Amino acid sequence: MPSKQEVKWSQLRVGITVLVSSSVLFVLVFLMSGAGGFFTPKIRIKSYFDNASGLRQGAPVRLAGVDIGNVESVRIIPAHGLTPVEVTMLVSTKYGEALRKDSKSKLTTAGVLGETFVDIETKDSKLGRAQNWDELSTEETPDLQDMVRAGQGSLQNIDVLIKRLDRILAYVENGQGSVGKAIYDPQLYGKLSGTVTEMQKLIADVNAGKGTLGKVVVDDEMYRKAVGAIDKLNAMLDDINAGKGTAGKLIKDDSLYNNANETLAQMRKFTEDVNAGKGTLGKLAHDDVLANKIDATVTRLQAITEKVDKGEGTVGRLFKDPSLYENSDKMLVETRELIKAIRQDPKTYLTIKLHVF
Repeated sequence: MPSKQEVKWSQLRVGITVLVSSSVLFVLVFLMSGAGGFFTPKIRIKSYFDNASGLRQGAPVRLAGVDIGNVESVRIIPAHGLTPVEVTMLVSTKYGEALRKDSKSKLTTAGVLGETFVDIETKDSKLGRAQNWDELSTEETPDLQDMVRAGQGSLQNIDVLIKRLDRILAYVENGQGSVGKAIYDPQLYGKLSGTVTEMQKLIADVNAGKGTLGKVVVDDEMYRKAVGAIDKLNAMLDDINAGKGTAGKLIKDDSLYNNANETLAQMRKFTEDVNAGKGTLGKLAHDDVLANKIDATVTRLQAITEKVDKGEGTVGRLFKDPSLYENSDKMLVETRELIKAIRQDPKTYLTIKLHVF
């Protein structure tokens, strides 16, 4: 039987072992925690939201999906205006290089029914690393209730649309409207049946070679003529490719191209001479003296036509004086009467005397 001293020593060893094991386990647990345990330096940062959206104390704080700390407190600050909910976060400095002063925080849920946590986004951040008690701007994201409220209008529109479709289907089932008559009207069915019968008859006539369409489809003569026309067309194309005929020469003869090119060159030289003031056309286009003479001539002609239009001068009187017309008309009448009288009695007016010496 062991002595009291041995029993006490055994109990002391067990107690020491349990105490050491508990201490080691406690240290390991905190070392393996998301924030690095008690031995990692931490800073406090805060953000203000308009609604906590179910965020609780101790909720995770994540940076690009990685846990960097926890929510230390959630409280309401009435004096903070439209964003009264203050969220204080305790985060590890281990991720200080990625956590910037101009980072943005938002409240997100892990899935549809998951817990709410703080997600920090730094993809557009440009300032230095965040310091203790820095305030991060927030990015509001719609929660489930907001999405439900936003979708209520769409649900109402869908409900109205379904009711309208029900009324339309009721009209169709009652044989009303064009669609209802098309489905339930027996006369329309009879007409469609008759049309199908006539189409079958038409197809039978075509297969039998009756009518123009039947001859086109069934008659071999039409096929032979089509093949002959295609052969002639191929022969014509071969002749054109060989440079035969007018069309072939137009396409294959280089002299036509050379003549056209030479004509264009001559036209270009002609226009250059005209632009340079050479020749009659060049002088007409560039000689100011000739232009002044033409302008003076046109001015004189205009003055003459104005005088003629006013009846001035001999030509003007010829156009404007009515007495000239009357005298001319009178002379023509007298001349016509004289010719008539001569025809009736030529002896009176035409007397020939012959003297013989």
